[in-house]
Amino acid sequence: MTFPGISVAPNPDDLLIFLAVARTGRFTTAAESLGLNHTTVSRRISALEKTLDGRLLARAVGGWELTELGERARTAAEGVESAVSLLRGSDDEAQQISGVVRMSATDGFSAYIAAPAVALLQRRHPLLRVEIVTVTRRALQHRSGLDIEVVVGEPQVHRAESILLGYYSLGMYASRHYLKAHGTPATIADLTEHPLVYFVDSMLQVDDLDAPRRLVPEMRESLSSTNVFVHVEGTRAGAGIGFLPCFMADQHADLVRLLPDDFQERLPYWMVLRTESLRLPAVAALVAALRVQMESYAPALLGRNVTTGTDPAN
Repeated sequence: MTFPGISVAPNPDDLLIFLAVARTGRFTTAAESLGLNHTTVSRRISALEKTLDGRLLARAVGGWELTELGERARTAAEGVESAVSLLRGSDDEAQQISGVVRMSATDGFSAYIAAPAVALLQRRHPLLRVEIVTVTRRALQHRSGLDIEVVVGEPQVHRAESILLGYYSLGMYASRHYLKAHGTPATIADLTEHPLVYFVDSMLQVDDLDAPRRLVPEMRESLSSTNVFVHVEGTRAGAGIGFLPCFMADQHADLVRLLPDDFQERLPYWMVLRTESLRLPAVAALVAALRVQMESYAPALLGRNVTTGTDPAN
């Protein structure tokens, strides 16, 4: 990659530092991944811009985006990165994936999909590090500092790649102890006599997760939390009837699924990532691992058939 009008070749080290900023969208995150301080990264980017006689980065909400010159510089930097990887001591080392991948996902996805996928990937690539932020929200329009987002519901984003991972089911659950003490609801109307364990309504950011309040608006709230593991454990403890992901609730023999024909909400998991993040081998490897784990876990995600002819409270 050449830069017309540039008489001095860019410093390869500066290009690699710029590549880290291009992939993360933030100086501080790039500095952390490179083991440098923020000031050094800023100074080296300024030096590279001076050499190339133009701006490489433009300020955006929450981070930085590449200019036209920045896109060309990124391509050149990737060439430097590839050339450096060929100088590693052995073929096995050259094929090793390393670095830090940062992702955000819901609590349940992080525990049952992401964690096993990362562990399996790290057996082949022990130098890979993955940082997971657990959060339930809409996809961000500007995801600087994050390589991958996993969200519930189809995202409406710009300048990003969106990939449908698969579906999971939610249902109404109660503990056997709770049902013995309070009775088993036989109809949707019966549910109005029981308290709901679910998300904090005023803090719920994902419209697709509003099913309980849409289908049974008369249910009074009992225990509310932004963390789905609290929903599961609160339901197991008898705080009320929980609207829970089947793949989490079905792990517990003390939980009974209620009215499965009436409550079989099916929602999609989508993955969103910056276009430039896909160029990073570590990100591409994690994306592939997440898709494999989703496929292998699909039956559990959709929930097992728990309909029986016996009283679930017994």
